[in-house]
Amino acid sequence: MRPRGGDQPGYPVGMDDARSAILATIRAIPRGQVRGYGEVARLAGLPGRARLVARILSENDDAGLPWHRVLRSDGRIAFPERSKGYFEQSRRLKAEGVKVESGRVRGVRAAPTEDEALWGPKG
Repeated sequence: MRPRGGDQPGYPVGMDDARSAILATIRAIPRGQVRGYGEVARLAGLPGRARLVARILSENDDAGLPWHRVLRSDGRIAFPERSKGYFEQSRRLKAEGVKVESGRVRGVRAAPTEDEALWGPKG
């Protein structure tokens, strides 16, 4: 059994709940769709915690987790170009019918933030 949040090195108390919420949000991303790190954090009830999403994904050992559906907010793959992770994420996304060009997903818009949904897009 894994230690609870405060007992696990590098994790504050309550982190297991945040981790569980983030992983559940990632598992809920439908095949052929993507979300940004910040969007995953917001949907998990942790607005502003995009880096926490990235950290939890970097420590993932669940082969069934659809980690490849999580991208940077601008639609780019976060792995360094030409890295093993970059090619694997691109391959997995393409296998699901997602259009990837030069490391960027095309034709998919991020879900609006709560402010954008209420007040309209910025600009």
